[in-house]
Amino acid sequence: MQKGGSTLSDKPLPAVSYLKIPDDGEPYLEGHKCGACGSTYLEARNVCSKCGARDQMTAYRLPTEGTLYSYSIVHRSFPGIEVPYISAIVDLEDGTAIKGNLINCEPDPDKIAFDMPVEVVIQDALGRKDKEGNSYLSFFFQPKSGA
Repeated sequence: MQKGGSTLSDKPLPAVSYLKIPDDGEPYLEGHKCGACGSTYLEARNVCSKCGARDQMTAYRLPTEGTLYSYSIVHRSFPGIEVPYISAIVDLEDGTAIKGNLINCEPDPDKIAFDMPVEVVIQDALGRKDKEGNSYLSFFFQPKSGA
């Protein structure tokens, strides 16, 4: 559907390039792994930053579980962004470090623990739409069920 020179999509768009939304399956986060040393990265690249190998990177589906490495409770943000929220860095099971927001958890240091198990959740990007009316999917982390 055309709207003012832009395309309005019937399905949500990914909020980041490494969030993949297949036509026939569940959305997932895509990483890239070095075939020489096994290092993992979010964005596509031709050269491994760790070992320097060229053209050894292959795309793969990132794990959906990890542990909380670090976090910050954000109390001031851009207009329209609800605060407080928890900005987190998570080490996924394969060692890939990724930054995102921790949801379904009180922004209280007494309720958050370093190394706590978390899982990746992919959902609507908090009801926001762009100026063309497109909705977006994003990824978040939440405490792992039963942990």
